[in-house]
Amino acid sequence: MSVRVKICGLTSVADAQYAVQAGADLIGLNFYPQSRRAVSETTAKDIRAVLPDHVLCVGVFVNAARTGIAALVESLELDAIQFHGDEDATALEGWSVQTIQAVRVQQDESLLDLSEHLRPAELAELVALSQADYVLLDTYRPGRYGGTGKTFAWQRAASLPIPFLERTILAGGLTPGNVAEAVRTVKPWAVDVASGVESAPGRKDAEKLHAFIHNAKTAG
Repeated sequence: MSVRVKICGLTSVADAQYAVQAGADLIGLNFYPQSRRAVSETTAKDIRAVLPDHVLCVGVFVNAARTGIAALVESLELDAIQFHGDEDATALEGWSVQTIQAVRVQQDESLLDLSEHLRPAELAELVALSQADYVLLDTYRPGRYGGTGKTFAWQRAASLPIPFLERTILAGGLTPGNVAEAVRTVKPWAVDVASGVESAPGRKDAEKLHAFIHNAKTAG
């Protein structure tokens, strides 16, 4: 089966429809207020309404209150929650939907961090310790929770045991031009993109969307 593709940071119904038509498997709605791709609950409901059943809807949160997350899971019928901040293991417990935990990978060191508090460990250990259904590998940048537009050394992720890769989502600086190489190198469960398919922050480019999804899914 070809790699799955998650289009993150959608801010309009039109962009959601572009993503679906291009073959996206998952879409991400960002509820982090400081993000340039943050959406209101009203906009999120409009986007959710046009998604077919086979496209999973993921809510992206950064250090959000559990009650607020739960309310949006219910009102939007989210299929999964993505924790992209400094959440600890307890934040991932007790949900009825799937969970995704972001791990931010440093570009030039052999260690990486689960949080801004910098608790270093080997990559395989961090993935094994995560209680999430899936682990999303993103590029580390101080003070940033995703959206860096930068890649990290994919070979580090490729060294993970196959059972870990089967629950790994690769993110960080992916574009239509490099996603095929990333898929061939890492062989992740899915790839995730936001800025790499945009014409401006929060505005997706239909041609880039189609190219990204095509290149990801046809990577040999």
